[in-house]
Parts: sequence; C-alpha cells; structure tokens
Amino acid sequence: MSGYLIKDTTREEREQIVAESLGNIEATCDGCMSGLAEMYQDYIDGKKELHEINMEFNARYVKGEDMPQRSRCPM
Repeated sequence: MSGYLIKDTTREEREQIVAESLGNIEATCDGCMSGLAEMYQDYIDGKKELHEINMEFNARYVKGEDMPQRSRCPM
C-alpha cells in the first residue's frame, strides 16, 4: 500500500485502515464506537477521502450539531 488515498488502496485495505484506527480509540463506554465505524463507511466504499470525512465531522462538532448525548461509563 502506498498511501491512504482511495486511488492508492483497495477496499480491503481501507477496511483494515479504519479497523486498525478505531481499535486504538477508547470509545466503547459511551456507545459512540458504532457511530465512528459508520462515519468512515464512505471512505471504505471509495466515496470520500479520510480528510473530507474528518473535516465534515470537525465542522459539525464545532457547531455542536449531530452530537449524541453521551453518558458516563458505569465503571
């Protein structure tokens, strides 16, 4: 694999990139892990680059849109 761009990767490589990245995130307590996986589906499908998805998320996050209410981890 020569990079992370859609043109440089296969679908399988993009799935692996996302899986490995999400595996390093501690997000299971508030139930957002499944939302993160869904957020990157357009990258896996070859529709949007990672930077586009991240920019869209950051824009919504800064505005406070589409942010689910999170509960604290019961542990």
